[in-house]
Amino acid sequence: MSLLFEWLENAVQRRLAGAASGHAVIYRDTYLSWRGLLHRVERRAQEFAAMGIQARDWVGLMVGNDPEFVVIALALSKLDAVVVPIDPTTGGRDLDMTIDAAPLRALVTRPYAIDPLAAPSGTLRLGGHAPTSRMAAESRHRISGTLLSCTLYPWTRPSSTAAQDAVVALFALDCGGDPKAVVRGPAQLRGIVSALEETLDLSPLSRVLCAAPLFDSQGFDFGFLAALFQGATLYLDDGAAGPRLAKTLVDQGISLFAATPREFAALARLTNAKPVQKHSAHLVCSGVPLPAPVAHAFRQRFGIPVLSCYHSSETGPAAIDLDGSAPESVGTPFAGVSIRIASSDGAALAPGTIGPVWIRGAGVSTTFLPELPVRAGNTAVGRGVLDGWLRTGDVGHVDRSQRLHLCHREDDIVKVDRRSVALGEIESCLEGLANVKAAQARVEYDDEGSTHIVVQVTPGGRCRPKVMLDHCAKRLAPHKVPSRIEITE
Repeated sequence: MSLLFEWLENAVQRRLAGAASGHAVIYRDTYLSWRGLLHRVERRAQEFAAMGIQARDWVGLMVGNDPEFVVIALALSKLDAVVVPIDPTTGGRDLDMTIDAAPLRALVTRPYAIDPLAAPSGTLRLGGHAPTSRMAAESRHRISGTLLSCTLYPWTRPSSTAAQDAVVALFALDCGGDPKAVVRGPAQLRGIVSALEETLDLSPLSRVLCAAPLFDSQGFDFGFLAALFQGATLYLDDGAAGPRLAKTLVDQGISLFAATPREFAALARLTNAKPVQKHSAHLVCSGVPLPAPVAHAFRQRFGIPVLSCYHSSETGPAAIDLDGSAPESVGTPFAGVSIRIASSDGAALAPGTIGPVWIRGAGVSTTFLPELPVRAGNTAVGRGVLDGWLRTGDVGHVDRSQRLHLCHREDDIVKVDRRSVALGEIESCLEGLANVKAAQARVEYDDEGSTHIVVQVTPGGRCRPKVMLDHCAKRLAPHKVPSRIEITE
């Protein structure tokens, strides 16, 4: 039994000791009490055990925002298996590399999903070995009462001894653009929920609204973990920002809601939205910079501020602008978190100097898969830890009020629609065309909170933007396709 299931049992016991059990998960017309959730989790754990899933098995969840994600994750935790949320839209080469980074014993998918280990998308590398032919599934099972399937595969255990303590593994991109599994053990999970509890004043009476995908660290940390640890009610939503989301935010007295600037901008455009009556609610914005017009428009419409936040899969919650007075920054550190600006070798820089951002705290991950060789005296971007400090890959500075301001990245990793994108991959795709001499990609943010990838192309012959966009659409995931291509001499 791992930590997540232990938190579930604690929440049930606290609720039973009170006057009413209350709701654990609310999703549209589905209402799960804490006792009902525990019952479903125990039955699902028995079902997975009968399939052959055992302790320390890594199990991928390609499931959207649905109560069944919560049930399956907690059932796997009861079996002491490792929960590995994966974007359900991942496919082709990206999925090959994802599965290679974290060898999975099983994969839970939607009905009629393509078998990622049998589809002709490339060759799968297993456990860091040379490319081999794809594996055949050992067995495939329909999960009772759902339309989900669980497929089991031959498995190679991760060689890292540190990964043996894994409870959850979330995916991000390495500085080279390849998927990496960010391993979280009990220490990291406790650090994350402790930072959230102390900084945001969460309690069992809190109500947590989660519209961010649960495979994303924003949805997983500010939604699933925050509600589970406290025994608070989790309101799940899988739709775009619209009237339903605004109604839940206002009518249900939501205590915590995390989203992106684009979603807050969409909510601010709703002309019939009512102001939020619960002024102690924390509305958190992370992932990309929060435009000042979006922050102002939302406050005008709903009467409460959006809190700019610094958060990632590797660090967990790191900094937040708690009073919403400085949206151009990402605020001051969460409880138990330390931030410093230091050089690439870890030497502290003078106050006000722009440089690499380093984070230290109980929620910071220290194990990443696949493991890469470390060069002497080099702290790797996004995975290197020096005396407990993680080199995040972000560049910024700290002002006199100890607020952190982010400037850019040390590498070319950016966020688009919550998904990490390596700009170098887009450049390489375009430079594969005979008429393209060079390509340089950049990211632009508009006042509506949207992110756009723009590529400047130096032609070596006749280049047409439409042809180049079609070329990218055939070879890249949809969120990696540029919004605009500029031709320059």
